[in-house]
Amino acid sequence: MKKIGNIAGDVGAKLRDRSRSVRLRMLEIARAARSKVPQSQEKLNKAYSKLLEASSRVMGQAKRFSEEIAQGIKRSADILRQAALEGLRKEIDAILPCVRQVVQQTKARIFGGDTRSEGKILSLFEPSTEVIRKGKAGKPNEFGKMVKVQEAENQIVIDYEVYQQRPADSDLLIPSLQAHQEKLGCTPHLAAADAGFYSAKNEKEAKENGVKRVCVPNHSTKSAERKREQRKRWFRNGQKWRTGCEGRISVLKRRHGLHRSRYKGDEGMKRWVGLGIIADNLINIGHLKS
Repeated sequence: MKKIGNIAGDVGAKLRDRSRSVRLRMLEIARAARSKVPQSQEKLNKAYSKLLEASSRVMGQAKRFSEEIAQGIKRSADILRQAALEGLRKEIDAILPCVRQVVQQTKARIFGGDTRSEGKILSLFEPSTEVIRKGKAGKPNEFGKMVKVQEAENQIVIDYEVYQQRPADSDLLIPSLQAHQEKLGCTPHLAAADAGFYSAKNEKEAKENGVKRVCVPNHSTKSAERKREQRKRWFRNGQKWRTGCEGRISVLKRRHGLHRSRYKGDEGMKRWVGLGIIADNLINIGHLKS
C-alpha cells in the first residue's frame, strides 16, 4: 500500500501505518506467553484481540486500495507506473485471502483451542508450506515440502520428486522401482530403504517385479525367521549402503543449497531441487570418469 501511495499520490483512501501498534502487541504477546502467573492467559487473549483488530483494519484498507485501483481512482498517467499499480493490486488480491485465513486460524487457536484448522497456512509467502514431523528430539518438526531422492550406483541420483502433499513412505517404494526401470531399462538387483517404506505387500510386489533382494527392515516383526533374515550379511550391507545414501541428502543441502529454496512457489521449488541434483550428478560423473 505504501508503494501504491508513492505512485498514485494522496487521492482516494489514505494509508494509516499500524506497524508500531502491531510491534507493541507482539511484545505484549511475547511477555504474556513467557509469564507463568494465572493472569497471563487473560493478558495473552487481550493482546491477541488487539492484534487481530489491527490486522482486520489493515485488510480493510488493502481491499479499498485494490478497489480504487480497479475503479481508476488511484492511477498514474505514466504507462509503466500504471502497470506497476496493476501489479501491486494483483499482489494485494492474492495475499488478502491468505491473511484472512491466518486471522481465522488465530481466532480458532487462541479463543477456541482448535490447533488443527483445515488447510492451515504456515507462511504467507509460501502458503503451500507443510509441517513435517521428524520425531527427533532436537528437531521434532520442520517446515517445507517433502522431497524424495532416489540414488543408484556411484552416487548418481536417478529420480527425485517434490510432493504437493506428503505421502506415506510405504506408498513410495513400488513407484520408485518403476522409475528405476523406466530410466535405466532394468530392474535393480537390490532395493534398500528405511523401515518407513516397509509393508508385506511392498516386499511381495517388489520381488514379483524382479528385485532379487529387498532390503527394507521391519522393526516391529515378532517372527524369528524374519529377524534372522535381517541379520544376514547381504541385508546388513544393504542397510549400510542405504545409510550412506543419507550422506547424499546432506551434500545436496550443504553444497547445492537444498536446505532452502531460493525460488518461490511450488514450481520454483521443483526447479531449485532439480538444478541442485543436476549439479551434484555432474560432479559425481566427473569423478567417475576421471
